[in-house]
Amino acid sequence: MEHRPTDLTDADVRAALSAHHGVRAGELHYRPVGFGDYHWETTGADGRRWFVKVSDLADKPQCGPTPATALAGYRAAVGTASALRAAGLSFVVAAEPALDGEPVSDLDGRWALTLFAHVDGVHHDFFTELGRSDRDDVLGLLARLHAASPPAGVPVHVPEVPDRAVIDGALAQQEVSWSGGPYSEPARQAVVTHAGAIRARLAEADALAHRLAHSGRATVVTHGEPHPGNLLGTPEGFLLIDWDTVGLGVPERDLAVVGGDLSAYTALTGTEPDPYALELYRLRWRLADLGEFLRWFRAPHADDADGRTAWEGLLQTVADLAAGSQPPT
Repeated sequence: MEHRPTDLTDADVRAALSAHHGVRAGELHYRPVGFGDYHWETTGADGRRWFVKVSDLADKPQCGPTPATALAGYRAAVGTASALRAAGLSFVVAAEPALDGEPVSDLDGRWALTLFAHVDGVHHDFFTELGRSDRDDVLGLLARLHAASPPAGVPVHVPEVPDRAVIDGALAQQEVSWSGGPYSEPARQAVVTHAGAIRARLAEADALAHRLAHSGRATVVTHGEPHPGNLLGTPEGFLLIDWDTVGLGVPERDLAVVGGDLSAYTALTGTEPDPYALELYRLRWRLADLGEFLRWFRAPHADDADGRTAWEGLLQTVADLAAGSQPPT
């Protein structure tokens, strides 16, 4: 996030690092990266460098709808990443366990802290276009991940559209003024303008999810968001970060995010991606973004850098949905 949380100070983060990890942090440097969580870098008294991630459990729906369920889901996801790393998947960036052994520390019922050893690497962003060689390298990592034995307690991915109730509620209330902040009414107007397209894409996603449910496709451990923004380039190859969305699902859940020529994956695994499953996850990604942006703009928000980023994202998302989807080939 571009902006720091308004009710969590550097002193709070420093105290949490000491209490939960025994890290005596020096100067904290806020890092405006990612979208949804908050990040700092620091160096401990022993000279070790750390990357700190703090999550708002009241706004982590990919892990659970309430702070309590989000904490449990988040711990299961981070614990799964740690188990995968321990099983030999060296490209998995796993968290440091806290003093009590938990992979995620509950600070106060709302905020949760996760600690990572600093990694020297080249960070990409979501919009980075990977060349053929780099994309094939990522597919190679996914082939190894998908072949891994599922750790105990791995979350189970649900392919239906997330935040469906939020989208349906926005459609049902499109004729009523929205409040919350400066982008509420513009967001409502965007829904009014594209309501037909949104409903059509939801119907397509429902049909594709029904088809997948009856396809018999085997499930594997999937990352969920293996896009360039979750890659770190190192001399030894790419590392995958942000395992919040890890879960058992079909391979196409990951492959749809990579996109392009997927033949390297087939050559490594013998698995031919299903075009309908790929289309489901490409469409589901756009609808998931829609739900996230609508939640943002129907709640209290400000006209700041994060709000503007979300607004631009909403405009691009509804434009993509209006452009429709092409039938699988």
